[in-house]
Amino acid sequence: MTDSVQQSIEHFVTLFDVRFLPLGLSLYRSLREHSPSAELWVVCLDPQVEFDLRKLALPGLHLIPLQSIESPMLLAVKPTRTWTEYCWTLTPFTMEAVFSREESVRRVTYVDADLFFFDSPATLFQELEESEKQVLITEHAYAPEYNQTATSGRFCVQFMTFNRSEAALDVAHWWQERCLECCSEVPVDGKFGDQKYLDEWPTLFGDAVHVLHAKTKAIAPWNVGYFLTQSPGELQPVFYHFHGFRMYQGGWLRWYSGYQIPERGESFYERYIASLNHSFEQLREREIQISYPALDRSPLEIARRWKRRWKQTEAWYRLRNAPF
Repeated sequence: MTDSVQQSIEHFVTLFDVRFLPLGLSLYRSLREHSPSAELWVVCLDPQVEFDLRKLALPGLHLIPLQSIESPMLLAVKPTRTWTEYCWTLTPFTMEAVFSREESVRRVTYVDADLFFFDSPATLFQELEESEKQVLITEHAYAPEYNQTATSGRFCVQFMTFNRSEAALDVAHWWQERCLECCSEVPVDGKFGDQKYLDEWPTLFGDAVHVLHAKTKAIAPWNVGYFLTQSPGELQPVFYHFHGFRMYQGGWLRWYSGYQIPERGESFYERYIASLNHSFEQLREREIQISYPALDRSPLEIARRWKRRWKQTEAWYRLRNAPF
């Protein structure tokens, strides 16, 4: 492979367990659709998802077994953390895991498994390159009515690009150390998981870290309604973060929870459902089955409870002939 071709390849890394496999497949397909040469690395959080992904044998998909990145420091904190906290603790180590496995990789972008691409991320990388900095992060960009900056942080660990450079690795190593110290899923002493630490980066690493200016290219349930009201036309995001999307027995899908999303915003979910149906077909063809938790009450009851308590809504959808 020539140097010019290699430099055009973008590398992404994510992590998920078997229950997120359909979402991970949709992430992969959307990424390859809009960035055909993209390579996706997956930290497999359980043996089953590793087995299933090997069975699928998808081009441009690379597997990183969990135990292969579990250093003595990570194993030391593992018993003291919930599964969610431990997964968050792993995130700062994922980019370096890719760098160490492939010397030709010039930069790595961490992406959450519940992201879905609607356009090429090339515009985001262009903004990073024009900034002449080494790390790219994105803001939550909360709508005013959903502002959780005080507890969840200004920035979102959803799409983060790190160049292979000393300055970028300094940021990653600092982040690793902080997450080993504390990665609580409950806000405590100004910290929250792996995420609140990013608030310090513009001050500590201002010469290295670039904050994405194009906020409407990275949308999520907490800002899609606001951006739609501010935009004269349709939104054209690079990706949508399907935060809160969950699957339950009987084919029930919870689209989102705790937010009011206008009808125009739900079109993103309709396209996501279409992609997930493709994911389920892939799994059926390979006779891959996944078990999901049962609902403890009907979706209607849950929606009513949330509406009474928070004056916000949930959205539900039931798949026909669901494989779970």
